[in-house]
Amino acid sequence: MKIRLSIIKLILCSILILCLHNGNSYALTSNSITPSVIIGPNFADLAEDVINSVVNISTTQVVSNNDSSPSIPNDQSIPDFYKDWLEKNKESQKKTFSSLGSGFIIDESGIIVTNAHVIKGADEIEVIFSDGIKLKAELIGKDIKTDIAVLKVNPEKEQSLKALKFGSSEELRVGDWVLAIGNPFGLGGTVTAGIVSAMNRDINAGPYDDFIQTDASINKGNSGGPLFNVNGEVIGINSAIISTSGGSVGIGFAIPSNTAIDIIDQLNEFGETKRGWLGVRIQIVTEEIAESLGLKVNQGALVADVDIPSPASRAGIKAGDVIVSFGGIEIKEMRELPKVVAQTKIGSTVNVSIIRNGKNINKRVRVDRLDEKELEIASLEVDLADESEYIDELGFALSKISASMIEKYNLEANEKGLIVSGINSSSDAYLRGLREGDIIIRIVPKPVLLNVEQFIRIIDIYRQQNKSLMLLHVKRGSNMIKIFPIKIN
Repeated sequence: MKIRLSIIKLILCSILILCLHNGNSYALTSNSITPSVIIGPNFADLAEDVINSVVNISTTQVVSNNDSSPSIPNDQSIPDFYKDWLEKNKESQKKTFSSLGSGFIIDESGIIVTNAHVIKGADEIEVIFSDGIKLKAELIGKDIKTDIAVLKVNPEKEQSLKALKFGSSEELRVGDWVLAIGNPFGLGGTVTAGIVSAMNRDINAGPYDDFIQTDASINKGNSGGPLFNVNGEVIGINSAIISTSGGSVGIGFAIPSNTAIDIIDQLNEFGETKRGWLGVRIQIVTEEIAESLGLKVNQGALVADVDIPSPASRAGIKAGDVIVSFGGIEIKEMRELPKVVAQTKIGSTVNVSIIRNGKNINKRVRVDRLDEKELEIASLEVDLADESEYIDELGFALSKISASMIEKYNLEANEKGLIVSGINSSSDAYLRGLREGDIIIRIVPKPVLLNVEQFIRIIDIYRQQNKSLMLLHVKRGSNMIKIFPIKIN
């Protein structure tokens, strides 16, 4: 009996051990996940190879405080010693400001690239090399819109400069390793590493924003320094950071090399940039605008106005058109068009694809040179007009532009359209940006408005067609022209 019980216990134990073994085996083979081990690259060889081509930029600006300096009287009765004292006192009123930045060598002859804001207002620019040699630099040219400047130094006879090579920023991918070298807080030759956090960032720094975002540590003084890929090629110029403390919080921005190369070449050759010009004012194609225009997707650049004369006007491009391709390059977002046009060779003729009234149309445009003169957008303040008709369902009043209106609102003699003489601040039109004093030129794509009755007739037709939105072609002040999508209640 005892033997039988022992055998039974032995069998039960064997079954239990087998079950446990099978369970463990399943857990190891079927449910286990072997984590990927990511090992960062060794940047030591790369840093050693390129660090001597990165320089420190020191600038000096002298500011005279003339208001606090007594004038030197031109009077023979004043003793010379007093005049000398006044002259010395005037000199002592001059204040010297200095700043630090970074740069890098792109040509052995002494051509150096940095940021335009690094040398802004500088009376003297000094380049400090890794071996301690200091040389005065001459400004070859700068481009404020892209924040790039090109300098020239004359190397000493025994000095050998090594130029860095540019790589293609278009080949970068989010997650790629990058290396930054610069002069943060005056600590030259500082190397930091990180990854590409994002591409094509727009931080409202300029009209051609297309930054590389990186978490490599970038601080004050890093501006103008290079951002390298793992091959030791410059794929960006460190330019800006976002920070609440003034120091790095892992959000830095670099100008892509593919943007910088063309600007650098132009500055080096001409001392200035020569950009292409189309002559249109554009805005974003929102979902509502796309729906109103009958577009399948909300992409491209909506033409709000066309300069006359301009390449666009000569080609027959009109307000309300949506530019979806320029020179064979697809325009997915509005902000892509200015960059593509700017990089187009002046005098060249390109194909421009537009959508008008739901149809695809191709235009041939000869690109001119952009006039760098900035246009100031004037504000227009008005009172309620006496001759106006309030459209209750839209929440604003309209008036015809008569001779009395031109005088009252100080408008141009040839102004076309209807003026917004009053608007309800809780209306959809107001919430979408329409304001008193705005001139509604037309309802896109209809003709120019001549009177309020014409405006109301178009609204009635839209309601019969079950349209929920209309596009108002609006002028504000002397320069701003925009298209507003307004709900039809």
